[in-house]
Amino acid sequence: MNAYIFPGQGAQFSGMGLDLYENSPLAQELFEKANDILGFHITDIMFEGSKEDLMQTKVTQPAIFLHSVILAKTLGDSFKPDMVAGHSLGEFSALVAAGALTFEDGLKLVSQRAQAMQKACELQPSTMAAVLALEDNVVEDICKTIDGVVVPANYNCPGQLVISGDVEAINKACEALKEAGAKRALVLPVGGAFHSPLMEPAREELAAAIENTTFSKPNCPIYQNVTASAITDENEIKANLISQLTAPVRWTQSVQQMVADGALHFTEVGPGKVLQGLVKKIHREAETASATFEINA
Repeated sequence: MNAYIFPGQGAQFSGMGLDLYENSPLAQELFEKANDILGFHITDIMFEGSKEDLMQTKVTQPAIFLHSVILAKTLGDSFKPDMVAGHSLGEFSALVAAGALTFEDGLKLVSQRAQAMQKACELQPSTMAAVLALEDNVVEDICKTIDGVVVPANYNCPGQLVISGDVEAINKACEALKEAGAKRALVLPVGGAFHSPLMEPAREELAAAIENTTFSKPNCPIYQNVTASAITDENEIKANLISQLTAPVRWTQSVQQMVADGALHFTEVGPGKVLQGLVKKIHREAETASATFEINA
């Protein structure tokens, strides 16, 4: 069975999507439509912008979404997923690719999500940290002992868990985790505590937008971050998308469940190869590949 997976924030690079724009009339049409919806030329930043330009909150999430979704749409009949999943932001890309959301509605929600998260980040100094080479349950237990807000946020693969919370609590947790044997506990260069209770203001804002958006039954099951299980019901999909901002990304568990349900081949759709690396660490026998747009001669 074929699983298609969609990356999240951090996969962006200057020049992303340019080959699609230059070689596919469909891609060009969708990129121009995106410029109109967003009210600025995101294509200029994606194709020619600096690393700093691409890190602007209003740019990063829509840019990755656009690269992933437009690539999926240019694959045509070769895009035949038996199941899909996306890492954090990538879940929106997966839903559009699987037909649960329209391109326009998906882009609007991603843009609103980015701006709501930015506002939540500005309310309180907060951050995230990557913890390497400790068992998940050890990280979970240590987080519970720290004063302040600090929670597991991204279960990326065995031995790699990202924690999220207020700056002081994260710093204390990093010290405690190193003492407990973590190979590294490294604060990440991010704007805030994503997938933690500190995103509650963003969750409330996005909830209203999601509730007012029409969702359809996807063409195949989507393994959502919050449950790490196959979902096809539109109302469940909405509820899980809303919960996702304050709940952890259960990527390890999602891939394990996809494998248990028959996934043999994982194709990453979008910028970078981060998810392929994680899949290999979760299930060594899994076959992985990047989706590629074939330029017709």
